[in-house]
Amino acid sequence: MTRGDGQLSLGGMGEAVPTDRLFFAVFPDAATAARIGDMARELRLRHGLRGKPVREDRLHATLHHLGDFAGLPGDLVARARSAADGVSLPAFDVALDSVASFVGRKSGKPFVLRGDGGNAPLHALHEALADAMRATGATLPRGKRFVPHVTLLYDDAIVAAEPVPPIAWRVREFVLVHSLLGRTEHRVLGRWPLSAR
Repeated sequence: MTRGDGQLSLGGMGEAVPTDRLFFAVFPDAATAARIGDMARELRLRHGLRGKPVREDRLHATLHHLGDFAGLPGDLVARARSAADGVSLPAFDVALDSVASFVGRKSGKPFVLRGDGGNAPLHALHEALADAMRATGATLPRGKRFVPHVTLLYDDAIVAAEPVPPIAWRVREFVLVHSLLGRTEHRVLGRWPLSAR
């Protein structure tokens, strides 16, 4: 049985296990992803981490996590597409210049490349998408403040924040991604180019 919010129910037996994740993101170009991958492997060795680095083709900065679901909610996908169609911003550069562990989980903590200062255009894209999603009537999950980051790997160890040589790339588009949870598979459901300047 499918509930109105797109999630599957088990006839009063509780919620099904989420199998699908939906999010907006920006991806680095292939050369930048390779540099990030090299950095992840070097930092993993330096800090004695055991987590497997994220594959280079999956490295991304999430703009909005729209939720985890048991089955892909078609209505939310339609709202997300409509919202993205209404966003018009110029291309911009993003730069990430430190690494740290996010410590909100008991295990499998994300070890991330992040940018704490600057990146105003990325914040502007984040806000524009949020406003556009709300205009469609969608409710965004409540979360912490937006911290631009790319997850390098997951590990139980905690690594304190440290600066790294900045890694920057030109953001020319944003995408809507369907992630199949537990299958390490991303499906791009839509791409929206940012205007050249």
